[in-house]
Amino acid sequence: MTSGARRLDIAHWAQDVGKAGRLLADSFRLMVGVPPYGAYVRHMEATHPGKPVMDYETFFRERQQARYGRGTGRCC
Repeated sequence: MTSGARRLDIAHWAQDVGKAGRLLADSFRLMVGVPPYGAYVRHMEATHPGKPVMDYETFFRERQQARYGRGTGRCC
């Protein structure tokens, strides 16, 4: 294997690892009730172009409130 081909393989591997990391992070966010912010922004731009888009902090708080802020003290 030439050094150029080796660099290409390493770059391809690095891209795959980066993609896997992003997917893993998205999975963890979904487990705690926070969908990916990028998906929210794309949805708003595609289906509600005239409406304002929440910034990340507002989006995060809104999702946390929707998931955990039901006002009930029950465990399950």
